Amino acid sequence: MAQETVVLARRRDEGIPRRLYWWQRKHAQEIITKIVVMLILLTGVVIIMIPFYWMIAVSLMNDVEIYASPPVWIPEKLMFDNYVKAVTTIPFFRLFRNTIFLALGRVVGTVLSASLVAFGFARLRAKDRDILFLLVLATLMLPGSVTLIPQFLLFYKLGWYPGMRPLIIPAYFGGGAYNIFLLRQFFMTIPLDYDDAARIDGCGYFQLWWRIMLPLSAPALATVAIFNIMWSWNDFMGPLIYLKSMQHSTLALGIYLFMGVYNPMWNQLMAMSVLITMPLLITFFFAQRMFIQGVVITGIKG
Repeated sequence: MAQETVVLARRRDEGIPRRLYWWQRKHAQEIITKIVVMLILLTGVVIIMIPFYWMIAVSLMNDVEIYASPPVWIPEKLMFDNYVKAVTTIPFFRLFRNTIFLALGRVVGTVLSASLVAFGFARLRAKDRDILFLLVLATLMLPGSVTLIPQFLLFYKLGWYPGMRPLIIPAYFGGGAYNIFLLRQFFMTIPLDYDDAARIDGCGYFQLWWRIMLPLSAPALATVAIFNIMWSWNDFMGPLIYLKSMQHSTLALGIYLFMGVYNPMWNQLMAMSVLITMPLLITFFFAQRMFIQGVVITGIKG
């Protein structure tokens, strides 16, 4: 009996180093995996940031360094005068004001109209509601070039051409199929108990949408707003078609006119590109938490 006890104790003591070796090996594998993943992500970040860095570097170069071979990655002398020339050559601040006005008008109109339509699809009970929702989603398959000419003829007949009304007013009534889908999926995750409590307090459908659904959907609304700000800020085709004067032009159209008239001043062109890009980066930097939260919540619960 004593011999069996000694043998069992010896086997137990021999098994401890094996388990310890297995744990160390597993821990080392996890560390190596994390290092490999971080290296891959870092490589991707560097590849993505190279064009942005080159844009900033060219905006600070002189004409000789731009056309140098091999390329100059770090300017010898920072030419901040390129930014001054880019701002003063064209009415930059007027274009900036027009772009802000156009972007805010589109964002406000899209958020209000898309959330109201999404609320109807998520909460109201109507015949063939799901069929109508599928028809709205089906419009996502229509390329913009198909509806470009009919929209232009419609706005021309209404007397809105040229001007900003074709770029702003449809946002207050269209909403966009993708925005409606995104908000509808988020509204579906909100418990119906809120609706019952609001009706007991005497709220109608409009008050339910305004006082209950919108405050609870702040992350999703922020996501829709950021998407539309980016799209409106970078929109080129709409201003090119409906805006015919420099007084009402936007930054995207202004940089095109700058390139066409003053080509090939690449340093000033890149300086203007940096100035146009910075507001979007700043907006995303301050709103990234709410933006990511809206995407994650909508993706999981939807």
